Amino acid sequence: MAFKDKYDFDLLVNEVESVVIDEIERQLNRAGKDVCRCQDCVLDMAALALNHLKPNYRSTLSYKGVIYKQRLKSDTYRRSVEKVVEKAIEKIRKNPSHEVPKQ
Repeated sequence: MAFKDKYDFDLLVNEVESVVIDEIERQLNRAGKDVCRCQDCVLDMAALALNHLKPNYRSTLSYKGVIYKQRLKSDTYRRSVEKVVEKAIEKIRKNPSHEVPKQ
């Protein structure tokens, strides 16, 4: 049996992912139509933003998981996520991973 088959690694969660995804949604709802919202571009935005933020992993929904989530909701952290996501959206807007159709 392979090592990965012995353990449920789906229980390992980076809490920052949901914060970044929520922020991307918020910003895209306010963005103009010139920002592509296809799956490739949105996933590129998320990956780029996540690569610029420190991950916060948890392995259970225990008390420690609650502490991590509370820390991720601080005003200082939220502002840093907003800035990183804004930069990621702008970079992907200017450099989509596919050919942009001419209008």
